[in-house]
Amino acid sequence: MIIIAVVDDDYGLLFNNRRVSKDRVLREKIKEITKGSKLFMNEYSYGQFSEDKFDNIIVDEAFLNKAGDEDFCFVENVDIKPYLQAIRGIILFRWNRIYPSDFKFPKEILEDFNREEICEFAGSSHDKISQDNYKESVRKVKSGKLFAAYNIC
Repeated sequence: MIIIAVVDDDYGLLFNNRRVSKDRVLREKIKEITKGSKLFMNEYSYGQFSEDKFDNIIVDEAFLNKAGDEDFCFVENVDIKPYLQAIRGIILFRWNRIYPSDFKFPKEILEDFNREEICEFAGSSHDKISQDNYKESVRKVKSGKLFAAYNIC
């Protein structure tokens, strides 16, 4: 699976069970990235996507258990550490500022991945949003095959 998450500069995701921010242009970028693939998320995350015209979203509370190797998973309020072996790529969108947060993305797992690309774009709520793309590293790959490149910047 490929994880998509939106973090602040301190890897914050939530504060008091609420997302730290959201952005319409960022959701359009996710739509472009996941076109032709499945995009899994839970009901909480779907709340911000429900008005957008996505035809590939699958809403399920157990989505991390159901996603396949090449499926995307939008993560906001769940712990992904138990799924590390199934994660083949990570796309982190960064707000480029620090918000109060009490639930964070586990940045230590990025040690098992190689950062491949970084690009920036202007959002609807933020002048600059960065996109960091991580692919599984050779030391993590057990099958001997690296995940195919995904064109996402």
